[in-house]
Amino acid sequence: MKSREFGTFAILFGAVALGFVLMGAPGLSASPAPLPAAASAPSPAAAGASRAAASALPSFADLAEQVLPAVVSIEAVAIEKGGSQRGPGVNPFEYFFRNPGRPGEGDPGDAKPRDFRSESGGSGFVVSADGLVVTNNHVIDGATEVKVHLGDRDFKAEIKGTDSATDLALLKIDVGHPVPFLPLGDSERLRVGDWVMAIGNPLLLRQTVTTGVVSAKGRQIGLERDTSFENFIQTDAAINRGNSGGPLVNLAGEVVGIATAMNWGAENIGFAVPVNTLRAVLPQLRDRGKVSRGYLGVNIQNLDFDRAQAFGLESADGALVVEVVAGTPAAKAGLVHGDVVLEVDGRQVKTTRDIIDYVSSKPPGESVKLAILRDGKRVEKTVKLEERPGEDDAVSRESERNKESGIEWLGLEYRDVNPALRQSHGIPAGAEGVWVSDVGATSPFVGEGLRPGDLIAEVNGQPVASSEAFERAVKATPSGKFLRLYVKRFDPRGDGNPFSFFAVTRVP
Repeated sequence: MKSREFGTFAILFGAVALGFVLMGAPGLSASPAPLPAAASAPSPAAAGASRAAASALPSFADLAEQVLPAVVSIEAVAIEKGGSQRGPGVNPFEYFFRNPGRPGEGDPGDAKPRDFRSESGGSGFVVSADGLVVTNNHVIDGATEVKVHLGDRDFKAEIKGTDSATDLALLKIDVGHPVPFLPLGDSERLRVGDWVMAIGNPLLLRQTVTTGVVSAKGRQIGLERDTSFENFIQTDAAINRGNSGGPLVNLAGEVVGIATAMNWGAENIGFAVPVNTLRAVLPQLRDRGKVSRGYLGVNIQNLDFDRAQAFGLESADGALVVEVVAGTPAAKAGLVHGDVVLEVDGRQVKTTRDIIDYVSSKPPGESVKLAILRDGKRVEKTVKLEERPGEDDAVSRESERNKESGIEWLGLEYRDVNPALRQSHGIPAGAEGVWVSDVGATSPFVGEGLRPGDLIAEVNGQPVASSEAFERAVKATPSGKFLRLYVKRFDPRGDGNPFSFFAVTRVP
């Protein structure tokens, strides 16, 4: 019993003693102890390490301050006489439509046609001290008036030149004194993973800066133009509606690209025209207002390993000729499908881009020497280049696009097939017909599925190889009878085999 009591007393005494120790022991006081000197005031060595870590993180503030004064916002205005509410350069993939028209205009109940004013916005940048401004062609395409906002002032701009193939345009503003401008870099030196900055006016938010890296180079994305000239830089620097025409710059403040397109179905996927493309066309835009390019007249594709082996090549370098357009310089020089272009003027051709860029940089009338592989043997051909047809003349293209059909009730716009249409829309050499450029909203063929890009090959079983033949066949169909169109639809990236169907309507 005494032993049990002694044990209990010992436990209680030990607990009390431990409590006193905990309350009074140095460093274990219930009140907060002051922090050690090293923690409250970092040593010089620790402070230096912290600054080094902070400086390793990129800051783009100096770069933005350097570049922003030369970036502009652009307002394009179009006036349409009693027409539809289309703005200049309407392209929902790339373009921000700011104001479709003034309130009250175009009231469906108003029988009298009214004029429409359309305004749209984009971006651009100054490239010379005397006020030359670069932007996208689609930003100002169709505009009757263009204004450039630089600094805190607005200037009326002159359209110096346009090039739809590369989607570039050159403007001129008269400021009265030298203005800040951006130097042009070298897009060939860009590497995937390099830092870039995009500056522009997305959603009318002026002077907006976004950053990212070069995600890829040499992208083709299938916009509505000749894909031969598509050679985009892909970036994850945010590009939104209204950024079109703004600069993509490197860390040295040099322009390496021109923001052009965005992908609606993804995040952080934007595209820019390489600045080397701008370098190639800038002198002609400035001096001539348009771009003339050398033209071979071939459809070419890159080789892969299997095709290289099949053509007797040790590597996949070269450009495979898949079609030679009749009547073109290549046809006159004797090129045939199955030829593999190995060199152009002694320069090695690794991909189709090498020959496209080189030939298009040459003026019409100049000759180039091609080294080709044919049936396992090396052959040389000299080709005298001609001017690339069906492009670069914005005024004639616009008038042709808006030209009324000869038969009003059809609601169709159409044109004869030319080599440029064949090349850009994948129409084989043997396919004849009338190419549909537009299907009006009131056309009886809207419900029949007819759409721009289709080829009308026959009318009521009669082949039509020209607009004149097409109109004769339509006019020969009596009122009240059925008009039967045989239509072919080609995929520009397909194998040349069309999707065919009949479109039928009754003649009024």
